[in-house]
Amino acid sequence: SATPDSTEAIDPTAYHYQFQDDPYLSPRTSAESKLYSMSQESGRAAAKYFVDMYPKYFTKDFAEPHIPCLMPASVALSLEEVSEEALKERIGLRKVGAAVEMYDQLVQAGTPISKQMTYDLLDLICFYGDREPAQEGEPEADQTELRRKRGRFHRASDTLRGVWRENNNAERLFRLLPEREARCYSAVIRGMVKHGAFAKAFDMYTDMLNNRLTADVDIFNALILAVPEMREAYTEKVDFITDLLNQMSQQKVQPNLQTFNNVLKVLRRCGALAKSISLQTLSEMKALGIVLTNSPVLPSLCNHQCLETKDMKLGYKVQSLVGVGDNWRLLGDSYQQGMFYYRFFSLLCLMEHVDVVLKWYHQLMPSLYYPNPQGMRDLLQALDTESRLELLPSIWKDVKTLGHDNKSDLVEELLSLMAREKHSPEVQESFADCALDIKAAFDVDRRKPSLEWSPLALGHVTTLLLRAGRIPQACEALLEDFLSQCSGAPTTAVELVKLSAAFCLPATPQLAQRVLLEFDLTEDQRSAGHIANRTRTQTDYWNYWNKYYQ
Repeated sequence: SATPDSTEAIDPTAYHYQFQDDPYLSPRTSAESKLYSMSQESGRAAAKYFVDMYPKYFTKDFAEPHIPCLMPASVALSLEEVSEEALKERIGLRKVGAAVEMYDQLVQAGTPISKQMTYDLLDLICFYGDREPAQEGEPEADQTELRRKRGRFHRASDTLRGVWRENNNAERLFRLLPEREARCYSAVIRGMVKHGAFAKAFDMYTDMLNNRLTADVDIFNALILAVPEMREAYTEKVDFITDLLNQMSQQKVQPNLQTFNNVLKVLRRCGALAKSISLQTLSEMKALGIVLTNSPVLPSLCNHQCLETKDMKLGYKVQSLVGVGDNWRLLGDSYQQGMFYYRFFSLLCLMEHVDVVLKWYHQLMPSLYYPNPQGMRDLLQALDTESRLELLPSIWKDVKTLGHDNKSDLVEELLSLMAREKHSPEVQESFADCALDIKAAFDVDRRKPSLEWSPLALGHVTTLLLRAGRIPQACEALLEDFLSQCSGAPTTAVELVKLSAAFCLPATPQLAQRVLLEFDLTEDQRSAGHIANRTRTQTDYWNYWNKYYQ
């Protein structure tokens, strides 16, 4: 099957690889892409649910070679006797309650348990907060209750508050340990942070220091994530992070990539104060030789640093990291992916030559990026800056493809650029064709309130048509707009159609059709208006008009 790299290598303008199996549903906009992706993921989740819930119906395996992820997971216990092997099996299958029960039975029987097995059990209990793992896609009971109480809007950390129960099996097992090493403290501290017991995590860290033990990098990484829950003011949060980093230095603990990721993640909740601190953090990473490969901070880094500082070189580095291995998965959901590429493309339009901008534009769209109206406006400004306005008709085609042809501001800006100054006859011809296509979009979408003729747009269309020598079509555009302004004046509307007929304009039948359908005419005309309500061609309307007015 196609992969992101192979698809783009064959055709960089192709749709994203995930749409290759069903080209009929290939999206044209970011909203359609999100809907398609969500439906696809929902289908996978539903299939996984049925496979796991009813494994007896999926016992036959026809795949060659065998594909484990398509088969039901083996979760049945095979060892019933009280032994360390049985404990190991329960830990491997993530049976938290059964593993704790087996551990207690071994202790009561006086059976020795290896230190490694005890530590593995402690890791399991702390990771799941002394609860059974939730099924895939199923929230934990405490989290569901918190969502119900707090309402729809809440912070991610709120869903974890209160989950760590007092004197749970993790704390009990920790107290029973004859020898407490840094790894034991690390497991408990990380579990407390993960499940919302932030203050207890720092108390445990203090207890570890009092026992003359040195923390490891995982402990500091967890404590850094807990900082926003321990301090309210932005400055206090930054000072707390700084103090933790200083303690790392004093204990000679080398920070890793996750350390800086967590620092940057916390700084995102520190308002405007985060900007300078983030840049300082990135500089420190560079000094330590730590790169951002496999970093989930890629989108925020590009959004909040590269564009604000207009650092195109850093922007290219971040973009190149996305193409390494499976880093593209770290961009997040479809909205976050769209924001990432929007920021990157805006930076290109601002800093690069238009040829480079167009190269990236054709490479990203539509396989990876569905430009929003602001992205298209950035492209128009880049073309204007480099005096490449002859490309505007092709950009208009993309505007239509992306579904932005009903955005009045974008359409008027494009018309304004084409009508601002004269060009060669060839360019003026292409502009005139584009203007007629835009005019057709106005006519087709007349029922859409978001796209209405404005005097500015009409003037630009007329100017473009006149410059190409297309006088009848320019008059047609003017007459149609004039007719739109004749609401409540049927006599004026009738005179307008007569004027159009006197000049033998091709639009006369269409104008007559609109007058018959949209205006309140005389009694005789209203009785004949039933004809207009049925399906008729413009020629039928024209013949009807001649019958009554000629």
